[in-house]
Amino acid sequence: MMQRLWFTLGCMAAMTAQSHAERPQRPVIYQLMVRTFGNANETRKFNGTLAENGCGRFADINDAVLSSLREMGFNHLWLTGVLEQASGTSHPGRPADDPDILKGIAGSPYAIKDYFDVCPDYAVDPAKRLDEFKQLLERCRRLGLKVLIDFVPNHVARSYASDVRPDLSFGVHDDTTVFFHRDNHFFHLQPYHPGGGPPLRLPTDGKPGCDGRFDPEASVGRVTGNNVVSWSPSIHDWYETVKLNYGHDFTRGRDTSHLPRSGAPPEDVPRTWRTMDEVLAYWQNLGVDGFRVDMAHMVPMEFWRWVVNRCRSRNPGVFFTAEAYDNDPAKLTDGHVLDALLEAGFDSVYDDPSYDILEGIYDDGKWANDLDPLTFTGDRFHKSLRYAENHDEVRLANPKVWGGHGMKVGIPASAVLFAMGRGPVMLYHGQEVGEPAVGAEGFGGDDGRTSIFDYGSMPEFVKWVNGGRYDGGRLSQAQKNLRAWYGRLMGAVNDPAFTRGDFYGLNHFNKPNPSFGRVGGESVSGHWLYAFLRHDAKSCRAFLVVANFHPQETLCGVRIRIPDDAQSLLTRESVDPWRFTDQLGSGWSGTSSRAALAGEGAAMPDLPPCSALLLEIGNP
Repeated sequence: MMQRLWFTLGCMAAMTAQSHAERPQRPVIYQLMVRTFGNANETRKFNGTLAENGCGRFADINDAVLSSLREMGFNHLWLTGVLEQASGTSHPGRPADDPDILKGIAGSPYAIKDYFDVCPDYAVDPAKRLDEFKQLLERCRRLGLKVLIDFVPNHVARSYASDVRPDLSFGVHDDTTVFFHRDNHFFHLQPYHPGGGPPLRLPTDGKPGCDGRFDPEASVGRVTGNNVVSWSPSIHDWYETVKLNYGHDFTRGRDTSHLPRSGAPPEDVPRTWRTMDEVLAYWQNLGVDGFRVDMAHMVPMEFWRWVVNRCRSRNPGVFFTAEAYDNDPAKLTDGHVLDALLEAGFDSVYDDPSYDILEGIYDDGKWANDLDPLTFTGDRFHKSLRYAENHDEVRLANPKVWGGHGMKVGIPASAVLFAMGRGPVMLYHGQEVGEPAVGAEGFGGDDGRTSIFDYGSMPEFVKWVNGGRYDGGRLSQAQKNLRAWYGRLMGAVNDPAFTRGDFYGLNHFNKPNPSFGRVGGESVSGHWLYAFLRHDAKSCRAFLVVANFHPQETLCGVRIRIPDDAQSLLTRESVDPWRFTDQLGSGWSGTSSRAALAGEGAAMPDLPPCSALLLEIGNP
């Protein structure tokens, strides 16, 4: 098997100042959920209300917070859950929603009630919530952070009703006598559909305050957000949301070729397309720089080509990243949906496959070598958004997952994920201090995640918040060290070798190498150790990335073989020996003669459990 090579020939003999100036800005994203980020209330009552458990606000994300994030190396801020959602909390002029259509008292941030408004929970003065959000945007702009918000195109809350743009409220002019019509916003259940006919019966009957009914759907029901055509959706369905219609009847298959092309005028496209274009234009005009798109694979690719093109006509630099999963049967393409979304105009797509393999090293018997096939994905490899945590995934430090080894597993996982490609990288708030998400908070249950459905605070993260001082005053030394380590990683991966360089994997070449981290009588290498090169030909910058995933074993006597063709592509034939210098704070530096690289291999220091090195390759 040939080792995959993506190096570019023609590296100059020395790096120039100009090459640094020309390097592109790589999106380094900090994801925070406003509800929990600034909340210093430590009551944490199970199923507690906003009054009992508190809530983070836009004002909490102040200059001190933003300056700290900039210092850590972040240049993008994803404000999760900003759009107004269905909620059990009332505000003046905004009554609470029916508990039958809620998941949690706070409500799901992905059950949007008004696409043109923000959540009133997050405002000091709920009546001025949009003004307070605009002030946050201005703070971010002033301190050099670009802002992303969620765009949730596939579904809305059952109670959706825009008071900001009532003329654009979904479903107002729908023909409810048919299941599908191109210009309906929703798919409307008919009496013959499964589930026993009207009224809509929700799986909430018997829960506190619930009767399993939602009065507006007593006679006219709608399909759930996860495509369930039934008058009686289950508790496992997205029963609190309603599927949006983009002019394609999903029950008839994936062929969407009948839909308009990317340059079609607005009057020729389905009504939902026009409404969503208005939504995106609204937030662009307010100063939002980009969008994290929820479940993008469930929406036709023709729509994405059309709407991304229109967004770029308003702002050529608008950023789109897609949450999408190729293994979801609901995807609307027969090909690989991540590639299809990139072709449709997205800047990046979720890298769920790499995440799954790394978690699987601890929970499913996978090997580090299993990452190698994912480095053969062409354009997608360098346009993947990589993360070790997000709001949908379990916490690295949770004792029930990732082998139960604690926050240290984030070090090798993040180093490998963030250094592999040129695409965006993302850290989820709390990851940097080992937030474990232990215990149930309410609807979210004890599932290893910080709940997105309930009011509460993060017990470890509040130690960094420290009563609103945002100085980490209550963190342990281990947590402070971890946060500092993530800061070094974020800074290191902004080097040209990572922002525009190429990848050369070393695990395949080292499988027969007995000094490549074998443990317990293994006859093949690459179970716990992963290594690769990153190199930018223009600046002549190069790094060797090494990670030990083993949770208990220090890997001693490791030698990493670097084949002759890789050495040639690094254009260091005249350099002997090579020097390797860690950029992640270990202080280690070592040398290796060129003659030893392909055979004996470059000697590494002892690699402690769950550790990583980003070794700059330079002259002695």
